[in-house]
Amino acid sequence: MPAAIVDTHDPRWTGIGRRWTERLAGALDDLESRDGTDPVVVEHIGSTAVPGLAAKPIIDLQVRVAPLPSEAALEAALGPLGFAIERGARPDSPGVYRDIPRPGADPDPDLYRKRLLTRPGIDGEPPVILHVRRLDSPFAAYVVAFRDWLRAVPAEAAAYEATKRALAARHADADDYDDYTRDKTAFLDAAQSRMERWTAEVGTSS
Repeated sequence: MPAAIVDTHDPRWTGIGRRWTERLAGALDDLESRDGTDPVVVEHIGSTAVPGLAAKPIIDLQVRVAPLPSEAALEAALGPLGFAIERGARPDSPGVYRDIPRPGADPDPDLYRKRLLTRPGIDGEPPVILHVRRLDSPFAAYVVAFRDWLRAVPAEAAAYEATKRALAARHADADDYDDYTRDKTAFLDAAQSRMERWTAEVGTSS
């Protein structure tokens, strides 16, 4: 996928994300464990899931499932909805075949294996990127915590938006997301301790 401009938040993104999570949950229902102990979890993640936050106009969704489905199983379930397996621009494209462990997380490489699917924008709706991760993926838990932190702390969301706009301008002529994605890591690393403190405080008070 080519690089995209960071746009002002579109209020429609919330509803679009909700509709896609519902459609995907139905399409992937057969992937649930037979005894129901390992359900398929579908979530709207990323900047389009944070009200008011500027973002590339692409809906990021996440599926958490155990075990990680084969590409063939995902193509059979999601191909009819317009999704296709993404191969990435480079052999080491970040986030395509595996996620990069966050500092302090369990480094077991098997936990970070994933599948990535994309759906082009159709009928006036934005494109969709679908991250399929293991149910026990530390990175899957991290992206949900990061989303919730940005929703709850407007000053952090504003700082993240400023960073993304600067990086989008820097990489405006890039053919793919890789350099933009790698450069965002500096903000994520600097923000992680603040996010973890907030998460601990919320957990303590709940």
